[in-house]
Amino acid sequence: MAHAALPLLRQLDPELAHDFGLAALKCMRPLWPALPIPATLAVQSFGLQFSHPLGLAAGFDKNGDYLDALGALGFSHIELGTVTPRPQPGNPKPRMFRIPGSDALINRMGFNNKGVDHLVSRLARARYRGIRGVSIGKNFDTPIENAQDDYVVCLRKVYPYADYVAVNVSSPNTERLRELQARDGLQRILGTLLEERITLQQHFARRVPLLVKVAPDLSPEQLSTLADQVRSLQLDGVIATNTSTDLSVLKPPPAAEQRGGLSGAPLHPASVKIISQLRAELGADFPIIGVGGIVSAEHARASLRAGANLLQIYTGFAYRGAALIAEILSAVPA
Repeated sequence: MAHAALPLLRQLDPELAHDFGLAALKCMRPLWPALPIPATLAVQSFGLQFSHPLGLAAGFDKNGDYLDALGALGFSHIELGTVTPRPQPGNPKPRMFRIPGSDALINRMGFNNKGVDHLVSRLARARYRGIRGVSIGKNFDTPIENAQDDYVVCLRKVYPYADYVAVNVSSPNTERLRELQARDGLQRILGTLLEERITLQQHFARRVPLLVKVAPDLSPEQLSTLADQVRSLQLDGVIATNTSTDLSVLKPPPAAEQRGGLSGAPLHPASVKIISQLRAELGADFPIIGVGGIVSAEHARASLRAGANLLQIYTGFAYRGAALIAEILSAVPA
């Protein structure tokens, strides 16, 4: 039933279709059959046990409103957010565009979300027993010099409920955010969060892993610098990658009004390249979540071969629905 609805949803504005599809999924959740998962697919990474490698990337359910419904589809982990301290509407609409011939999306959403307090209320009530990640960011009107304050607010509030926290410093749709990937910005954000985690770990008697999500548009030199900092800070993992601002891979190039972050199949080669370099720089045992352009089982296998321990999907799931989950899990090595 859900698969049959996909062509109808594609007739709607992409953002409206997204919202309508999630609402429909929530209504249908009691009818959804459980996906059988072989125990041999289990993965242990950054101190957590995943039932299999495949999860849902941040951005699909920013507010945690559909966590249980999405979890029923069989994802081993779901990353909620990106969430900010205060609610914000995001960028003006339209802000999401399909590139159907390329299995791609362009978005400039701008961290639209209901705020961290709403997300926490949803997490507190959720029944989903998979791994629950939360992606955190800053409000658009918080000066970049004070960005660490927003990240700390979010970390404090989600800490009792999140299994891991992803630090989003790589979205292209919040002005100047990507500056935080540079050495000084990254040290300020991650150093502050790691210090705060010491206090939170003592208070809650649990250690929540901290990961950073990186852009696919970093040069090899920039990525090498970032990897050095990740090692020196003893971060728990890296998520590679966010969306790309390089739209030259699309033929023909999109219209100027469709500028934003590119996701989907055209992003996959860049994501694999980043994963490969990170694996080489960080060593064999460092946890990497591979995300970006995984729209088929072959893409999933390529990301794993490049060095990813875990995988996440977004645009492929938007285009193909739950069928992509079953396809990938039937093809990944046990």
